[in-house]
Amino acid sequence: MFLRMLKSALLRQKRKVLMIALTMALGVSLSTAMLNVVMDVEDKINQELKTYGANLNVIPRGASMLGDLYGIDKGAGVADKFIAENELGKMKTIFWANNIVDFTPYLDLTVRLEGASEPVVLVGTWFDKKLDLPTGDVINTGMRHMKSWWEVSGNWSSDSDAEGAMVGGVLAERLKISRGDRIRVFSPDNQRSEWLTVRSTFYSGGSEDEQIFVPLKLVQKMSGHDRLVQRVEVSALTTPDNELSRRAAEDPNSLSRKEWDTWYCTAYISAIAYQIEEVLTNVKAKPVLQVSESEGTILSKIKLLMLLLTVLSLACSALGISNLVSMSVMERNTEIGLMKAIGATNGAVSILILSEILAMSFIGGIIGYGVGLGLAQVIGHSVFGVSIALKAVVIPIVVLIVIAVAVVGSLPALRVLLSLEPNRVLHGR
Repeated sequence: MFLRMLKSALLRQKRKVLMIALTMALGVSLSTAMLNVVMDVEDKINQELKTYGANLNVIPRGASMLGDLYGIDKGAGVADKFIAENELGKMKTIFWANNIVDFTPYLDLTVRLEGASEPVVLVGTWFDKKLDLPTGDVINTGMRHMKSWWEVSGNWSSDSDAEGAMVGGVLAERLKISRGDRIRVFSPDNQRSEWLTVRSTFYSGGSEDEQIFVPLKLVQKMSGHDRLVQRVEVSALTTPDNELSRRAAEDPNSLSRKEWDTWYCTAYISAIAYQIEEVLTNVKAKPVLQVSESEGTILSKIKLLMLLLTVLSLACSALGISNLVSMSVMERNTEIGLMKAIGATNGAVSILILSEILAMSFIGGIIGYGVGLGLAQVIGHSVFGVSIALKAVVIPIVVLIVIAVAVVGSLPALRVLLSLEPNRVLHGR
């Protein structure tokens, strides 16, 4: 009997069914899209931000101590501090190895450029290095990936091009250096010299615009520091900092065992830095605080904005459903009064009305979920240039959302329903 009454009520109110279903579909579609994006957005935003540089600097521990104590990163006592190049692959063996997107080493040498009156910094680096890892995997990493925002005029140099050089735009303008030029550089003691071919010029917006970048092996050869580097820039996907991570960054030993396990097994910038120090010999991994803090702030604000949009859309759906249901109850007051007059209790009538609303809402919820999945992909491709991974956990959340919105939207109408008196309604009062 109950199901027959429910079916009859739905068929008699096709227009109301359509309106409530559409109202619910609008709210659920936006909620579905936002929830899928929010749950997948952290990696997407981090990947996007990683195109704008490193958030970790790895330097020799001795050089780090001088820098921390005296503000010296280069100079006396620092020049003889190096990191073994053959150890760098170990960074991809830490617990958060997959979060290390790119890394590239640097070795600086102040050289004399033939025809120039002032010294020039020659920087050896990896441009696009094919690196064999201790795990047996092979990755491609290097400056080309780390500095993708550089404005490069010409072609990026390659690690196999022994003479290829990239010259900073400011230096190139001052010394009248153009693409295709052959330039000669001399070591500080004038005992070694190398001819370079300018493959490109670039603008970075930083100190690099005054430097020349060449393959790492060339600077190692000229400086006599074979298989050594001075510093490594690391780009890693991280979790925004909180009170625990800030305490750990100051002193990991101050944490309790449970706190330490939580911190170590979360992709905080300080945890990744700590694990890098564990696998590399005598190094200090220092977060670039401006970058890492900005990433966390941006990520938190974007996620908060999406959640606020979700809540707002659901509130609008609840208000819309409330108005539609209230109108429906007022239009059916005679029918409801008659049901009460022949013995139906307030509870039975409320369950019937609520069941009608839930049925209409679930129809809209199914439509909204499908539309929301498509909307999530539109957001993913238009904002991040990739697909959004669909999260199965969103389905039960959407079901709960549909029930909650339907019930909350029905409360004002149910209140009116409970106040109806059969004798007054049936007599038209």
